[in-house]
Amino acid sequence: MDDTNKDLNGWVYNLSKSELPVLKQTARSLLLLREDENVTAHSIASAIRRDPVMTVKLLRYLQEHKHKAQITELVQVEQALLMMGTEQFFRNVMPKLLIEDQLKGHVVALPPLLRLLNRSHRASEYAFDWAVQLKDLRFEEVRVAALLHDIADILMWCFEPEAMLKIRELQKLDKALRSRDAQKQVLGFSLAELQRELVMQWGLPELLITLMNDASASLQRVRNVTVAVNLARHSANGWDDAALPDDYRALSELLHVPLDQAMAMVVPEAG
Repeated sequence: MDDTNKDLNGWVYNLSKSELPVLKQTARSLLLLREDENVTAHSIASAIRRDPVMTVKLLRYLQEHKHKAQITELVQVEQALLMMGTEQFFRNVMPKLLIEDQLKGHVVALPPLLRLLNRSHRASEYAFDWAVQLKDLRFEEVRVAALLHDIADILMWCFEPEAMLKIRELQKLDKALRSRDAQKQVLGFSLAELQRELVMQWGLPELLITLMNDASASLQRVRNVTVAVNLARHSANGWDDAALPDDYRALSELLHVPLDQAMAMVVPEAG
C-alpha cells in the first residue's frame, strides 16, 4: 500500500487493486473443503459467511466477471457459488493473503480488528434472525448487508493500522469526539465516505448499498441492519453499555414485540 497516497480517491484506487486479506481460520477451512471430494456450495458458503472480507472478495470477483446476459444481481453467497461453480471458486477466488500475516508488523492492531470482525459477524446473525421473523424472503441479503456494514473500517485496519490506532486513541482522550471527526482529522476523510466510494467502484449490488446506508433508515430492512449493527457494537463493550436501552427499544419497535421480550431475545442472562 502506498503510504504517500492517503486521499480518498487514492485509497479507493489502492484498495481496489490490492489483494484483500482474510482470516486465517477462513483460509484453513477453505483449504480443507478444497480437498473434500463431496464439497458443496453450502459448505463453502458456511465458511465464507463468517468473514466479511472473504465475502466482499467473492462479491467483487463476481461483479468483475459478470456475464453480459446476467440481469439479476448476486447477493446470496451460496447462490453465487452455485452459479460460478466450486471449481471456478477454488481456482480464482481462494485467499492468497492472511489478516494475521498482514498485521505481523502491527500486532497491537490485531485484537481490535478481530473484535470488529467478530462484531460484524454477530450483527449479521442478528439481522438474519430478525429478517426471518419479519418474513423477509430476502433474508440472506439482509444478513450480508449487516456483515459488510463496516467493511471500510475493517479494510483500513488491515492496510493502515497506525492511523486506525491513532483514531481510537483520539477518541479515548476525548469521549465527545465523534468518529467521523476523528477519522477526518487523521485520514482526511470519513470511513463512511470511503465505504460509499468502494461499493460504487466495486459495483456491489444496489440492494447492499441501500441496506448499508443509514440514511435510508425509514425502510424496515435498513432499520433491521442498523439495529443489528448498533446492538452488536454496543454489546461488545459489555451488556451494561449505556447505549443498549435505546437498542432494545429500537428492536422492540422493529419486531413489534414488548420491550422485555426484545431484551430476552438478545441479552444472554435474560434469554
